[in-house]
Amino acid sequence: MTDNEIIKALIARDRKVTEDFFFTQCRPLFCSIIGLVFSYDVDYDEFVNELYVYLMENDAQKLRDFEYRSSVYTWLKVLAIRYFIKKRDVMIDDSPERPLYEVPVQTSVVQDDDVAAGYDLERLFSGMTNERYVYVIRKLILEDCEPEQLANEMGVTTANLYNIKRRAMVQLTRIALNDIDEYGK
Repeated sequence: MTDNEIIKALIARDRKVTEDFFFTQCRPLFCSIIGLVFSYDVDYDEFVNELYVYLMENDAQKLRDFEYRSSVYTWLKVLAIRYFIKKRDVMIDDSPERPLYEVPVQTSVVQDDDVAAGYDLERLFSGMTNERYVYVIRKLILEDCEPEQLANEMGVTTANLYNIKRRAMVQLTRIALNDIDEYGK
């Protein structure tokens, strides 16, 4: 595809082209940018999500402003590096050893008298490798925190927060299913 065709397909939100472009064609470039800009592990999908949201803001104005003076990859490299240098202090660190957001130790998991359910949930949480995922589940689901408020607190967009929540639920579900398999044997 030509640069013009790629830009037009991205603006048109062509799912196939968008997925191939961000997750296949640009993967080496984005991995290089992640290594260059961040001193900690950043989840590739979170990186792409943030960049995609940025590119698509205001009816894809950034993509529409591309002037074809260089290749789309060179332009995107410069744009992404500049954007993420500004964002690097609030991007999601994917390393479980050093959570960006401390989870209070005394947080009450359940509000009712079902203590056994609380212990089960805590056991499942302890199996999760990403502390932020636990934090997001606690805040959004257990404490019923407003998504916009939590996104602001965490320094991410609401769209990114929902992406984090989805990944957190996938991880929790996998752990719960493994837990069921273990106890079923």
